[in-house]
Amino acid sequence: MTPTGEGAGKKDKGDDVNRGEYEHDIENEGLFDANEEIGRYWSGLSDRNMAHTKPLLVKRTNTTSQVAIVGANLCPIESLDYEIFDNEILKQDWRSRKKFQIIQYVILKWGFALLIGLGTGLVGFFNSFAVENIAGFKLLMTTRLISKHRYLEAFVAYAGMNICLAAAAAALCAFIAPSAAGSGIPEVKAYLNGVDAHYILAPSTLFVKIFGSILGVSAGFVVGKEGPMVHTGACIASLLGQGGSRKYHLTCTWLRYFKNDRDRRDMITCGAAAGVAAAFRAPVGGVLFALEEAASWWRSALLWRTFFTTAVVAIVLRVAIQFCATGKCGLFGAGGLIMYDVSSANITYSASDIFAVLLLGAIAGILGSIYNYLVDKVVRTYSIINGKGAGFKISLVVTIALLTSSCYYFLPWIANCIPCPSDLTVSCPSIDESGEYKSFQCPPGYYNDLASLFLNTNDDAIRNLFSPKIIKEFHISSLFIYFATIYCLGIITYGIAIPSGLFIPVILAGAGYGRLFGRLFEPITKLDRGLFALLGAASFLGGTMRMTVSLCVILLELTNDLLLLPLVMLVLLVSKTVADSFNKGVYDQILKIKGLPYLEAHAEPYMRNLVTRDVVSGPLITFAGIEKVGNIWHALNTTGHNGFPVIDEPPFSVAPELCGLVLRSHLLVLLKEKIFSRDRSFADQSIFQRFSTLDFGKAGSGKGIELEDLDIEEEEMDMYIDLHPITNASPYTVVETMSLAKAAILFRQHGLRHMCVVPKSQGRPPVVGILTRHDFMPEHVLGLCPDIKPHKRH
Repeated sequence: MTPTGEGAGKKDKGDDVNRGEYEHDIENEGLFDANEEIGRYWSGLSDRNMAHTKPLLVKRTNTTSQVAIVGANLCPIESLDYEIFDNEILKQDWRSRKKFQIIQYVILKWGFALLIGLGTGLVGFFNSFAVENIAGFKLLMTTRLISKHRYLEAFVAYAGMNICLAAAAAALCAFIAPSAAGSGIPEVKAYLNGVDAHYILAPSTLFVKIFGSILGVSAGFVVGKEGPMVHTGACIASLLGQGGSRKYHLTCTWLRYFKNDRDRRDMITCGAAAGVAAAFRAPVGGVLFALEEAASWWRSALLWRTFFTTAVVAIVLRVAIQFCATGKCGLFGAGGLIMYDVSSANITYSASDIFAVLLLGAIAGILGSIYNYLVDKVVRTYSIINGKGAGFKISLVVTIALLTSSCYYFLPWIANCIPCPSDLTVSCPSIDESGEYKSFQCPPGYYNDLASLFLNTNDDAIRNLFSPKIIKEFHISSLFIYFATIYCLGIITYGIAIPSGLFIPVILAGAGYGRLFGRLFEPITKLDRGLFALLGAASFLGGTMRMTVSLCVILLELTNDLLLLPLVMLVLLVSKTVADSFNKGVYDQILKIKGLPYLEAHAEPYMRNLVTRDVVSGPLITFAGIEKVGNIWHALNTTGHNGFPVIDEPPFSVAPELCGLVLRSHLLVLLKEKIFSRDRSFADQSIFQRFSTLDFGKAGSGKGIELEDLDIEEEEMDMYIDLHPITNASPYTVVETMSLAKAAILFRQHGLRHMCVVPKSQGRPPVVGILTRHDFMPEHVLGLCPDIKPHKRH
């Protein structure tokens, strides 16, 4: 074993090892203190070098590849192996594979797509069914008490149920799966980019995501179940892809074909698309969401499987809705799954209408960027509070629940009672748990427009705002109060320790804003008020999330009207363009806040002026092709590295040459089987009978082989082991003078975990160093080159 430089990163505490003058090395400590980490901000870089958002979890030595906030929990993270590891055992396995095994593998992939669609569709229906019944029961009880003029009892019952539901959701997140808190979309997006974290897709996370989302949405929070559904679909796909869970005794041996990160990535992409399809009943929108926002890597075969998965989801939901149409689902009716009908609106428009739509989008872009800025501040604050323990998490959730309940119940009291319209086909005031005309405290024949929005489920409130049948039933002052309240509550609610999505809060605020805008601009535009609500929701989504194509299709599938396409496209483009001039999209900001080392599709402009050797550090740890067992054991024991260059030296080669790269996990498998020899010689062919590719498959949510599991005797430490059969003989390499920008794009496009840097001239060691994900992070690069003035990029 020769020391000359390495940075690699599965247990990512090894990614920043041996950084010379940098102190406080996590590798040497072997652990980290969560209470000291959570709340720690950048201190090493000057403000002039910080053109990007400051992460929460950064020290002078770059830790973006070591620890991050997942959900509401601080945990170590690691990189994923999306690269095909081309070693002799894999080649032998391919050569010996029968045709029926290849067919079985392909059939299993499509079978998994079917199962992911079925599972996600059923969970999506169950979520909506549970929310409609729980929230419907709560609202019915509140409405009945109000109708009897028992106002104080109504508030106690309403707020009490909300607090109990909220506390239950928070307790699930605090004690069972902290990683289930939040939307989950940033974590799924990071996973598909190549970042993994413990429990991010575990069965416990799936359980809490489902039931915590039901409880949180039913509690009346300004949150949605759409974001958590994306995480839920990804968890279902991961559970199937890893062959189940050994920890929970849910395993199946014939699923071992998919025990690799590359296949799991494809299935989790299908799961994310299925989550959107299940949440919005938008199968095509789900595919486009995965393509535009979630996935970092795409190909045509994956497109087909993703489309098939979302089609299965659509069929499952359709069957469920037809079943519930018979009245067997309690308070869950035909409107239980989102579908907003605006088809009766007048779609013809003039130049003044176009001007109004452009202004609507521009203002929404500004409001969306402000929304993202404030969410950034709130999430940072809540991260510090959540880091103090489970009690603080639950207390924060209960406080926000009480505040939300108070706003929803008491704000309608300031609204004036409005006479019921005479030409109605529905009852006024409404007598059921939903409805467009809530009487609240008003006398017979009158309704309270604010109560019709606040004392409803989020889906029903959106449906009321989008409705083209309601023209002036919502007063301008009521719309302003509703918009301001939802806007503020949506900001302060995100970041608490419950599963919470951002789609519905943004749609609610946008719909209120659009309806208000339509009322204010009545003199110059004749567009329907419900259409303005839809355009307002689209503009807010574009201003906060910065997606265009997928959001456009999702909204069209929601409203079932293609005539809206030109206006929706226009308002999305305008709002996104305006908002991009201020800051990044909300999910990109949250990725940075949580410390997840996400690689962008583009390289930062200043990277063009750097070369790969500028960011490579040493010393690197390498192995000989036939290495002493003791040397390997010592390297694994004293470092957290996950990739080691293998170098052949004389007499096995004429001169030192790079043989390839070997992974830590593969070394542990080889050491456990004790394929040792007393002399320094190549392994015989029997090794191919003892091992197959499946033996080197990645462990699922259960525990893989650890160094502590090895039982190596003292005399075995002086024996030799041949690393050639498990060495990746064709690792990606770049010359040390390659532009760092080029290397970053190559690293990201191929989904790499390690990239070897080789010297430009001869007569030097065959490998200069290893580039890992953290070497391309702006925080690390700017830390090494403090004189660089990066361009401000949003």
